Amino acid sequence: MTMRLPTPSQLEDVAIDIGLSLSQADVESFLELLKPLIDSYQVVDQLPDELPIVKYPRTPGYRPTGAENKNNAWYHKTTIKGAPVGKLQGKTVALKDNVMLAGVPMMNGASTLEGFVPEMDATIVTRLLDAGATILGKAHCEYFCLSGGSHTSAAGPVQNPWKTGYSAGGSSSGSAALVAAGEVDMAIGGDQGGSIRIPASYCGVYGMKPTWGLVPYTGVMPIEIYVDHTGPITATVKDNALMLEVLAGDDGYDPRIKAPNPQSYSSMLEGGAKGMRIAVVKEGFGWPNSESDVDVKVRDGAALLQKLGAQVVEVSIPMHLLGGAIWTPIGTEGLTQTMMWGDGYGVSRSDLYATSLMDFHRGWRWRADELSETTKLMTILGTYINKQYGSRFYGKAVNISRRLKAAYDSVLADFDLLLMPFFDLK
Repeated sequence: MTMRLPTPSQLEDVAIDIGLSLSQADVESFLELLKPLIDSYQVVDQLPDELPIVKYPRTPGYRPTGAENKNNAWYHKTTIKGAPVGKLQGKTVALKDNVMLAGVPMMNGASTLEGFVPEMDATIVTRLLDAGATILGKAHCEYFCLSGGSHTSAAGPVQNPWKTGYSAGGSSSGSAALVAAGEVDMAIGGDQGGSIRIPASYCGVYGMKPTWGLVPYTGVMPIEIYVDHTGPITATVKDNALMLEVLAGDDGYDPRIKAPNPQSYSSMLEGGAKGMRIAVVKEGFGWPNSESDVDVKVRDGAALLQKLGAQVVEVSIPMHLLGGAIWTPIGTEGLTQTMMWGDGYGVSRSDLYATSLMDFHRGWRWRADELSETTKLMTILGTYINKQYGSRFYGKAVNISRRLKAAYDSVLADFDLLLMPFFDLK
């Protein structure tokens, strides 16, 4: 990409955007001052990028149709064999289509991104292959992952494998559907507001939203750094623990990972519920949009755990009621400034930037009418807030979120886990 000095008229347009009043002499002066700075940009542009090597051979694959893709869960099929030995030897994996797989097309559910081909593998891709897994391709997901349903992808709806015409949940819709249908053993999902947990529950499989910063997000298209998670969707709890064990840990790129503590999760599955201390969160039940049968089933589950020897106590965390409101400025403004106006990444963090994705993704600006309704809604709101009020609400929500975290942590000091129904933020 050639960096050019702005023309006088371009500089005048920029000045108007900033709110500057420039004379003709000012324009000429600034153009002279800009020349050596633009030269530095040109130097950077001519240098080779610094990207990790792609370790395992593959072909671009193909887009399956008809009976081969009866639930519309696949985006692209290919076969990439990992190491000959490892913890995941013999396991087949599908990747949510927001995960970069070098040489294989990626559209992240969006028509505006269709045609993009990554040039690097996400960290989790390399880890799966190093552990002996075989990757069978990319799974459809929702348009830029901004839906809890399975109907917003530009490639059409993903069908629930148990009943055609019903939702598979989202945004990791294809990932959960492929595992439920038995087409793969495992899949990668992504979760900012329920996007692993919703489709896993709709499809009757196991989804894990890992602790923030436990699994590196490097090479996965971000929505917002503060809420981005990627993790396993599997047919069994054992496979979920095993997959998380492979995925977890610092990769030297992802700034989310401050103090990772990956463990041997697959060795922790024995022992049962006896002696566990479980806190049932009172504020997790009885919301206006709660489903009463779900509330009942969760309480029934708590009673069963108690029969199996767990200590089950109802606790109150009043601030839990504010969690959705606190998430809203972070999720809305974060995705608008990072994923949309920030070309997928934004700035000011020590990440591994996929500049080819940033270049390609810029094209949404000229095709905004194609965006899904949820993407339009969030981008409209985030842009309005930023234009009228700046970023203060985002900053305040991040600050308050620490108080919310402390409220949960104070209970977890005496209990092993908090139990409540899932609240859908999408």
